[in-house]
Amino acid sequence: MKSGVVLGIETSCDETAAALVINGKLIADRTTTQLLHEAYGGVVPELASRAHERLLMPAVSGVLKDAGVQVTDIDAVAATYGPGLAGALLVGVSFAKGLAKGLNIPFLGINHLEGHLWGAEITHGHIPQPFLGMIISGGHTITIDVQGFGKYTLLGRTHDDAVGELLDKAGRMLGYSFPAGASIDQDAMNFTGKPVHFPRARVKCDDRGFSFSGLKTAVLYYLRDKTRCQGVVPDSNAPGYAVNRGGLTGGKQPEGWTLNSVSQGNGYKLSPVERAAVSTGMLEAVSDMLINGLSVVWDNNKYKALVISGGVASSRFLRTRFERFADERNIPLYIPPSEHCTDNGAMIAYVGYRYMQSGYTSPLDLAIDPALGL
Repeated sequence: MKSGVVLGIETSCDETAAALVINGKLIADRTTTQLLHEAYGGVVPELASRAHERLLMPAVSGVLKDAGVQVTDIDAVAATYGPGLAGALLVGVSFAKGLAKGLNIPFLGINHLEGHLWGAEITHGHIPQPFLGMIISGGHTITIDVQGFGKYTLLGRTHDDAVGELLDKAGRMLGYSFPAGASIDQDAMNFTGKPVHFPRARVKCDDRGFSFSGLKTAVLYYLRDKTRCQGVVPDSNAPGYAVNRGGLTGGKQPEGWTLNSVSQGNGYKLSPVERAAVSTGMLEAVSDMLINGLSVVWDNNKYKALVISGGVASSRFLRTRFERFADERNIPLYIPPSEHCTDNGAMIAYVGYRYMQSGYTSPLDLAIDPALGL
């Protein structure tokens, strides 16, 4: 069975991505982020699906051209089949199945989370095992015991908001455009003053778990109380909010209200310095809670490495904190480059290649699984 050239397709959310791995090496990689969701303050599933339909073929054609490979040279097609948005997953999986059927080559359904776990090997090479993995993204905040490829045990998870979800929700309060993570990170990295202090939450009866909804509420209360003392009310033109009889409403708009552009307005009126102080304090709290969770697991197990991945792992502020934690404990730390932290086709192609080497393929009737676990 041929297994040298693997095309990877990733369409789980709002990145349309394709990549080619040949004999375990990344040869070509293209990712297009759907900027249209900025106007809605969050990813709109139906629009994401339609955008994938438009963007996927150019992405695949592009990586084939970049690699100098003909479509008939492909030995297998790998695609994310979960977790993610149902419509978005269907676009990628359907395309991959059709291509596999037409070329009479294997189809490989890949777990998006498994892709994140092994994405660091694309750049760093072999990772010593067993290792402790942490995935931090818009939809997940989990720690995983990795004894080897395909051998995983979930150790800890968030009991409410994922880190990326927290940053986007708090970002709307602060007036950042969606997605807010990169802007929050930039302000925190440039800030030299005294950050706002926020509480660090621990989950009762689960020392491996995480909780970020309390931090989100603490940010909201801080902004509300600060602006109230200044005689300022929430901006009715703010992204993701509407002033109604009940005051400030976040997320979905009350009936009769429309969502304003996220490129204008602030949830609360703050100076750039004040906003940066809040952002820095929030990221300090997030890093402390994540590192506490890692410490609990690391101290009670014998791992050879720590792997941190997922979109939020591209944060320079958090990476600096993780590096400090690893240096203090002499832990080998592996974090993918930023372009392979966010959703990408390279990690899907690479995991697909690993499965091909083990002789595993997926049936063409494999169903998508939006709630797929690891």
